Amino acid sequence: MRASSVNRRRILGLWLPRLPTDRFERQLLAPNAGSPAEASRPPRVVAAKRDNALMVIACDARASQGGVLPGMPLATVRAMHPAVDVIDHDPHADAVLLNAIADWCDRYTPLVALDGADGLLLDITGCAHLFGDEAALMRSLTTSLTRQGFETSAAIAGTAVAARALTRGAPRSIVAPGEEARAVAPLPVAALGVDDAIVRGLRRAGLKTIGEVLARQPSELAARFGEDFIAVLRQATGDDDAPISPRRPAPDYVVDKRFPEPVATLEVILPTLLGLAKLLIAAMERSGKGARQLVASFFRSDGAVRSISVETGQPVTRVEVVQRLFAEKLDALADPLDPGFGYDLIRLAASVSVTTTEAQRGFDTHAHQAEDVALLADTLAARLGARRVVRYLPQDTHIPERVALAVPVQHCPPDAGDAPWPARADTPPLRPLRLLQQPEPIEVMAGAPDDPPAQFTWRRVRHRVTRAEGPERIAMEWWRAAQPGLTRDYFRVEDESGARFWLYRDGLYEIEVMPQPDGTGQPRWYMHGLFA
Repeated sequence: MRASSVNRRRILGLWLPRLPTDRFERQLLAPNAGSPAEASRPPRVVAAKRDNALMVIACDARASQGGVLPGMPLATVRAMHPAVDVIDHDPHADAVLLNAIADWCDRYTPLVALDGADGLLLDITGCAHLFGDEAALMRSLTTSLTRQGFETSAAIAGTAVAARALTRGAPRSIVAPGEEARAVAPLPVAALGVDDAIVRGLRRAGLKTIGEVLARQPSELAARFGEDFIAVLRQATGDDDAPISPRRPAPDYVVDKRFPEPVATLEVILPTLLGLAKLLIAAMERSGKGARQLVASFFRSDGAVRSISVETGQPVTRVEVVQRLFAEKLDALADPLDPGFGYDLIRLAASVSVTTTEAQRGFDTHAHQAEDVALLADTLAARLGARRVVRYLPQDTHIPERVALAVPVQHCPPDAGDAPWPARADTPPLRPLRLLQQPEPIEVMAGAPDDPPAQFTWRRVRHRVTRAEGPERIAMEWWRAAQPGLTRDYFRVEDESGARFWLYRDGLYEIEVMPQPDGTGQPRWYMHGLFA
């Protein structure tokens, strides 16, 4: 039985054949479109070096009408059109633009995959009815992209390979389930996207179309071109299938609001988010779920997409919490939302959700306090960033910088607060409460290699030591590393102004660090912390 008769997946293939030239024209020439200078300009191509020769990567419509094709040597193009406008290929900029287009395509389906350097694959299974039907969805997508300045080619089929081939050979095709073999038969073999060596080999054998290839025995083709080519053929005809690889997983729950006219003010955006939050929370509540990560996406009418996300330490099941977190996030944005000509779609998604259980708390104040602390942490994280709101967890080690592990409070396990801290019996403290992020090298003058420093220079400031205590010797953990490092001798020192520092000598003199006749091989000193 054909896979397509069982698997009703529907894939929309989108091809942007002039992406490099479209990108350049959108950046530089769009404001002058239709002017006499634009109408009279020479053909334009994008070129890059391939096999020690400049080759055409892409060309605009005027160059195509003049007989230029991608893959032609640039020297040949110059002979055909001496005044041709040549642009250097910028694959990174093209990739950034293609990803931006993929973000914009999320308005049609959350399952969007990249297809090479100039194409996309959209899994529209179950989505077409939201736009009328498959023809209306494809027409909406291509019309919008054309309005943004892109030349497009699209097709819909039951497999990714078939959809991709149709975009190259039969654009605007919508193939019914089970009809893939008939639809791709007249297309050239190159439309399959297989290696050029296979296409040349088939052409030498007189096989130019996919139908002619399908007429041969699979065993013959496999012996000459490999089993991978047979797998591609089976996917092109719908006899087999392979899922696409979306750029990001589909959210667990998603709701959106479309506007007949673009909106641009917070007076409309914030109430819209509140309404979406009510729908989202109600949908999750029916399934006994709560959101751990929420993403709000704003789709501008000119194709730009802006997304903001918030994470929570506890599952969110209340609308007012969602509203509060996004209000804090929007207020704290360093780069405020730029609506441009307005948003025509706003989406709210729960990208991570977990099962929630109702707990009977009664008059237990500790449970309510825990909820309040969790909400405070989520609010601070939304405003300041998740990595800036941390909790320190004790670690079983005597290395100073490893004693406490800073973990974002939203990612801490529920029982993190139960971890015991070692009791401090030292008064005043023998170590600073806070250390430098990294020990910083200092220049030290000492009476003898094992003596505490008499003076030191740190951050270009010289400090004369009046009091010193130590050393406190700490050896590295040899059982955790093949080369554990040097032994440290820590000193508590005080300078003339009364400032107190915690610094150490790295390496034991004449044991771990051997002096050399030229004066090198001396232990190095580091500043590790400051006392309050």
